[in-house]
This record gives sequence, structure tokens and C-alpha cells, in this order.
Amino acid sequence: MYQALYRKWRPMDFEDVVSQSHITKTLKNQIRTGKTAHAYLFTGSRGTGKTTCARIFAKTVNCPNEKDGSPCLKCDICKAADEGVLNDIIEIDAASNTGVDDIRELRDSAAFMPERGKYKVYIIDEVHMISQNAFNALLKIMEEPPEHVKFILATTEVHKVPATIISRCQRFDFRRLLPADIVARLMYIAGEEKIQLDEKAAYLIAKLSDGAMRDALSILDQCMAYSEKVDEEVVSSAVGIAGRGSVYDLLESIVAANASEAIGKLDRLYEMSKDMQRLCEELLMAFRDMMLIKSVPGKDELLSCLPDEAERLKEFAGKMELGTILDKLTVLQECNERLPKVSSKRIEIEMCFLKLCGAAAFSKTPRGPADSRSISELERRIARLESAVSSGKAAAPAVAEPLVPAKQSDIPEPVVDTGKIREEDLSAVSDWGGIVERVMERHPEVGGFLAGSKGFIYENVVFIIVDNDFFLKMFKQTDSAKAIQDVLRDYFGKTYAIRVKSAKNVSPEDKDDPLRRLIDKAKNADIQVDIKQ
Repeated sequence: MYQALYRKWRPMDFEDVVSQSHITKTLKNQIRTGKTAHAYLFTGSRGTGKTTCARIFAKTVNCPNEKDGSPCLKCDICKAADEGVLNDIIEIDAASNTGVDDIRELRDSAAFMPERGKYKVYIIDEVHMISQNAFNALLKIMEEPPEHVKFILATTEVHKVPATIISRCQRFDFRRLLPADIVARLMYIAGEEKIQLDEKAAYLIAKLSDGAMRDALSILDQCMAYSEKVDEEVVSSAVGIAGRGSVYDLLESIVAANASEAIGKLDRLYEMSKDMQRLCEELLMAFRDMMLIKSVPGKDELLSCLPDEAERLKEFAGKMELGTILDKLTVLQECNERLPKVSSKRIEIEMCFLKLCGAAAFSKTPRGPADSRSISELERRIARLESAVSSGKAAAPAVAEPLVPAKQSDIPEPVVDTGKIREEDLSAVSDWGGIVERVMERHPEVGGFLAGSKGFIYENVVFIIVDNDFFLKMFKQTDSAKAIQDVLRDYFGKTYAIRVKSAKNVSPEDKDDPLRRLIDKAKNADIQVDIKQ
């Protein structure tokens, strides 16, 4: 019968335990010198070796041929312990035995002497699950147990264990396994099992396991069923993650604030049945790496990415300020928390992507009575103003009227005959980047699509050149024009008509169209223009 890898390769002695040398060395020394405690508390996250070390300890203290704190693995007691049939080692699942009667039964059985070994060892797994009354019943026997009884309590949530119980135990905290240690163990097991495992695939499995050896072996088991040769692509397909290439493609669109491109890539991943929760977690880790690159440069050992991915992440981090990265991390954290609870994960993560592409304007609560922009965004605006003042470029805006909002009902939208506009009459909006930034702050669903656009002005008309057709459709079907008008009105103190043109959809035969000349002007301004024949 086939046996799962995590069961087949469970460590049999302390030497096989990975990344917990601070614990295994202490336990071995206690056994070797005969100074073992009567009660232990093993804490730590899942898959770090708590139950495994408890079993090895229980086996070793009963092994008649124990040497230097290690079991012989050859005697009848060691073999019976490994097969789970040694009656002197009693494992109790606290999640299923939570009541006070279960603990009373344990207390009564503890009075009897061990059958074959020197000690009766009670291993209580997930001990935090038992009731308060059960803890009270356990307390007395843990305080003054018979000499032949030892307790090992294991838990992932030590804060739920009463202090009176903790104070009667020697506590050992199990660390998450280091990725390098998991990779080394996976490669060793793959060699023994004759599995063709690529080292990069092993590193990806180590990242996905989040420091848990059991999870890593379960993922490897899953990949083996998917393909005989396990590489990065096989891991991505078997587990349902987006894959490193797809993640970095998404990051490129997010960093460029290109919402339409990011949503398009997300849609393709969704159609391929990729796990949206996993995708969100992968993006979280990528932005976490960028945060560390920005805040503690030169500490590449702290990064969770592969070495050849670090350079690309550094390139992305160089295009953003630390405040922006922190804002995006917050958005992803909130999305990751909501995803398990919502009915449509697709809608939730699409909303998240629109926020990620909408710059740093997404503080959940207002920072002040009149402004809901994030602190990092305000810091950036202040820095730009200080720079302008110091360089002497902070001139007053060239507008005839003060920058005060005007009611739309007071100023009707002007009508302009575009056929009479001459090329020399068109002038670029000097602070178009600042206007786009304001649109992103107020209407991120619109501002995200204005990334890379250019604005030109003629009398009461603002012409916008965008580089995608998707925004043109959205512009016609939604209130995008009003959103942009509101920002322009607040900025200039007057209402402008909005005309939007896609740089990809201009007829080359339309020589006299002033918008054609506008496209030419956009080209001269280093905007990429693709003319469809």
C-alpha cells in the first residue's frame, strides 16, 4: 500500500529533525545525563516537528540501548514505538477528547506502571483545545505526577493554554523551517525516491510550504502524481498557482498603474482556474520583498524570492517610493483577509487590482477632516512642492480665475467646432500629471486608465490622447467625462468639454482632422502611437 511521503519520511531520531537543533540538542543532553523533566510544552506552527520530536523523545527514554541521547532503532521497544503499538506511549488528540471525563480517565490510568518501558509518556496534541475544567483536572497530576509518568503537550496556539499549565512545563518553541533546509531535505528525499526534482521547483515548494516540512512533502507528493519530472511549471500547475512569470507580468502592470492591462492578465489567469487566494498571497510576498529592498538594502538573504528574481524586484522597487509599497501591501492584506469570506473571489480581487493600479490613494479611513489621501501621498506632494520652491520654479498658476470649485449647473458644457481648430492653437496641459493624480485620488476606476495619457487644451476643450481602446469604450458608457470634468473644474475654476481619442484608432487618410494633428503632436511628445490601417 502506498504511503504518503510525509509519513514515510517522518524522522526516526533527533539527527533527522530539520532546523530545530536548538531543541534536539537540549533533549538529547537531558536524556544522556538522565535529567529529563516530568512535563514539556512544545509550541510552534504546523509541520515544524512538534509531534515528531515528542515521539522520538518518548521512544528514546524507553529504549534500553539508548546511546548519547539517541534511540537504537533496533530493539523491540523502538520497533513497537515506530509502528505505533507501544502501549507505554499514549497519544491523545485533544481536539477529540476535550472533556473533563477524558482527563480524569487519563489521570486514573497514569497510576499504573508502564508495561515494557521505563516511563509512561502521554503526548497530548493540540492541547489548547481541551476545556477549562479539563485543564483544571490535568493541573494536579502535572504538578505532582508519579515518577514513571511524563507529559508532552503540543500546541499551535500557546496563548490559549492557561499560565498555570505553562508554568509546570519546560517550554520549547519550534521555529519555522528555513527554505534552504526544506530544499535540502526535499532534494535528499527525491534522490532516495528516484524523483526527478528540479532545484528551482524545490525552492518554489519550500516557499509555498511557509516553513512547514509536512506541507512541503505533501506538495511534492501532489506534483509526483501530476508528472514524473517535477519542475517549476509542474509545481505551478499541480498546486494551482499563477507561476512566477505570470506574477511578475502582473507586477509590471501594477507598478505602471495600467489597470486595463492588469485586469486583462488577471482574467486570463482566472479562466485558467488559478487560485485567487494563492495569487493574492504571491503578490503579498512580492511586495513584501520590495518593501525590504527599499527599507533594508543589501539584505538579500531576507528576501523570499529566488536569487535570479531579486534583480527584477529591485527594478520594480526603484520605480516606487516606500510609502507607495506600504499602501499596496495594505490593500493586498485587506483583500487576502476578505477573500475566504466573499461569495465571488473574482470580483474581490478585481476591486483589489483597481485599487493597486490607482496609485496610493486608498487609505481606508480619512487622515484628516478634509482629506482622505494617504500619508505617503501627502509626503510626496510636499516633497514636490519643496523641490519646486528651492529651484525657483514654484510660480503661480497661469489662470485668469482663482482655483475655486464651480457648480456644474452654473456653467453649461461648451460646444466647440473642432473643424476650425488649427494645430498651432493646441497646447499641452502643463501639469497633466498632477491632474491625472487627482483623478486617481477621487475616481481610481477612471484614473487608472489615464496612465501614460497626454492632455491638450484649446479654449474650453481638453483633448485626451490614451493608448488603449478599452478606456474609450468605458468613457462612452460611464460617467468618466464628469469625473474628469470635476477635477478640471476644481483645478482651473472653469468647466471644460472633454474629447477622448485613442492613439491606436486614427485613420491615416484623415489628413485634415485636427485630432490627426493632435496625434502627430503626441508622437512628437514621445508617446507611442500605433496607427491601424
